[in-house]
Amino acid sequence: MLYFLGQFGDVFTPFNVFRYLTFRTGGAVITGLFFVFLFGPGLIRFLGLRQGRGQPIREDGPQSHLLTKKGTPTMGGLMIVSGLVVSTLLWANLSNAYVWVVLAVTVAFGMIGAYDDYLKVSSGTHQGFGGRQRLLIEAIVAAFACFIVAQVGEPDTSHSLALPFVKDFMIDLGWFYLAFGAFVIVGAGNAVNFTDGLDGLAIVPAMLAAGSFGLIAYLVGNEVFANYLLVNFVPGTGELAVICGAMIGAGLGFLWFNAPPASIFMGDTGSLALGGMLGAIAVATKHEIVLAIIGGLFVLEVVSVVVQVVSYRTTGKRIFKMAPIHHHFEHLGWTESQIVIRFWIISFVLAMIGLSSLKLR
Repeated sequence: MLYFLGQFGDVFTPFNVFRYLTFRTGGAVITGLFFVFLFGPGLIRFLGLRQGRGQPIREDGPQSHLLTKKGTPTMGGLMIVSGLVVSTLLWANLSNAYVWVVLAVTVAFGMIGAYDDYLKVSSGTHQGFGGRQRLLIEAIVAAFACFIVAQVGEPDTSHSLALPFVKDFMIDLGWFYLAFGAFVIVGAGNAVNFTDGLDGLAIVPAMLAAGSFGLIAYLVGNEVFANYLLVNFVPGTGELAVICGAMIGAGLGFLWFNAPPASIFMGDTGSLALGGMLGAIAVATKHEIVLAIIGGLFVLEVVSVVVQVVSYRTTGKRIFKMAPIHHHFEHLGWTESQIVIRFWIISFVLAMIGLSSLKLR
């Protein structure tokens, strides 16, 4: 919205700042942060009154959770998504198709997660949205988003997969790219969802990933930088840096209330939305594999669940004391703060490795 003020820069020179992507990204961070600060406390009180007993706590999980987390309201993702959307609409170039595609995926996945949270809270159990039904709806949304991205992108590369650390080489997947892109988006959404199990555990790695992809989007969307770094130039994707900035701002605001002991949990509302957003941006910028590196912590959480289930069904034995893997470390005696901070460190290192792919080719 404010982007269009830049058109009047010739009349009023200060309006020229709204043409600069870096300025608008910074504005999105500040706006998202203060939006959550302003409306977050009221939303927490509202959800606390409406939900009563709060988010159901797994009885087969760490026993300490039954004491420290019982009664905490969930669906805190509403403040993240709303802050992200408002900030993006205010600062992004709304004529950019990529902005609308990523916003649509974020909101749609957020709505799916919100419905799942509602079913869990209203029933007082972990029986939410049916797994197959949820995945099917997510896949439909993701496939449609990939179709739009393919139509908007460059015809020569819109159905191709780029490899990190390799220059001038892409794999043409044809129309199979829609299925692959949908898998990336759905996988990212559910990977973040698995990670959201301790206070502050998911939001910081998600912000690190958003910051990394904000930089990637800015460089990939700039022809000069893209040619210098030997990465694929994708016109228009630079605007996605604004969405990443909005997510970081809203995420910081949420972390203020989610810091232990958490006043609210993000729930599936937030985790699915953030993961879907990251997946959609990775698809748009042609950095799908880099997402698996930067979001390696999320991948680890998913793999731990898959390994646990496969091992138990085939051998009757469990590899981990409990899955996802952050609960395994709780059973080993690590404190919650130790797990969270150490996982943050891992996420930071993985983000640096992922970003190095921009230069090491």
